[in-house]
Amino acid sequence: MLKKGTKLYSILTGTCPRCQEESMYESPNPYALSQIFKMHERCSHCGLKYKIEPSFFYGAMYVSYAVGIAFAVAAFVISFLFIGTSLKTTFIAIVGTLVVFMPLIIRLSRNIWINFFVKYDAASVKKHEAAKG
Repeated sequence: MLKKGTKLYSILTGTCPRCQEESMYESPNPYALSQIFKMHERCSHCGLKYKIEPSFFYGAMYVSYAVGIAFAVAAFVISFLFIGTSLKTTFIAIVGTLVVFMPLIIRLSRNIWINFFVKYDAASVKKHEAAKG
């Protein structure tokens, strides 16, 4: 289902968007809150610099809003429409969902944002490895 070389693979796994060989993050666990924003400077396989320019990931805040809305709508549909809870309980479910999934939303947003600008390129991996060795 998830094949290397697709944007979805890079977004869901948090791997380098160019080579998809290593995680962009120092800690693969988004719930390690002290390290949630810590990223490697460059990909060790293809050499891609993750922070393309200063403050590059500020744009991920806009993506984060959309991803948060998607999670909130999913919580509403499950809580109110499927389970049939009251509006007050549904509101609590939405807030709880956003709080619990906040680290995941942050990482997904960064992954989506960088994938807007960088495409998969298997040839760059081979070229970088040839230059190394």
